[in-house]
Amino acid sequence: MDLNLTWFILLGVLLTGYALLDGFDLGVGMLHLLARGDAERRTFIATIGPIWDGNEVWLVTFGGALFAAFPEAYATVFSGFYFVFMLVLLALIARAVALEFRSKRESAAWRRTWDAVFFLSSTLATLLFGAGVGNAMIGVPLDERGIYEGGFFRLLNPYALLVGLLAVALFLMHGTIYLHLKTLGTLHERIYRWMWRAYVVFLFMYLLASIVTLAAVPRAVASLQSYPLAWLAVALNLGALVAIPYALRFRATASQASG
Repeated sequence: MDLNLTWFILLGVLLTGYALLDGFDLGVGMLHLLARGDAERRTFIATIGPIWDGNEVWLVTFGGALFAAFPEAYATVFSGFYFVFMLVLLALIARAVALEFRSKRESAAWRRTWDAVFFLSSTLATLLFGAGVGNAMIGVPLDERGIYEGGFFRLLNPYALLVGLLAVALFLMHGTIYLHLKTLGTLHERIYRWMWRAYVVFLFMYLLASIVTLAAVPRAVASLQSYPLAWLAVALNLGALVAIPYALRFRATASQASG
């Protein structure tokens, strides 16, 4: 295994870590408006309060590692996708501001405003992250110097938006599972129903995106032929997909037994 492949795997580990550790709090943000009343919304925020900001270190580390390992790719991505990155940065800043500011005043209108900002910024960031992965999959037009030739709206192509919606569905499911682990009582029971709905939506989006990928990105399968070990990732992915409903039922059974 050469150095380039080693760095590529390390970058994948960093992105995976970010998706695992920041995915659930983005999901909680997208679920925030479904809470009934201020007390439940404060509960949602309390579940992620001690950890949400630390999770984003993975994303910062990924940017630094990309600059160190693949400076030309770093230059292409951060210059060509500049407007997209500014939107992502704005969304992440807005999330942080919403979490800090919503409790600064007792006004109901004040809190509703920041609750809406928290929801919208979490959704926008997730959608754009997924769209970025979709563009990386399908490819973007570059000139001979590696400079991106398209505009902002070209990045919002149908395939990229499909992957973006898949990311939204994934993080919504992730958020419901996390909240189910962190809550009790009637809220806990209601979130259990959310989990199953979120799983069904995610499963549908996963199958749809997989079918479209096989048709629109044939090199995705070709790479599996070049690197047979990559089939292990596919097997783990499918195994996790099948294991999710079993884990949800096991958790529900354990909760009922302990209750």
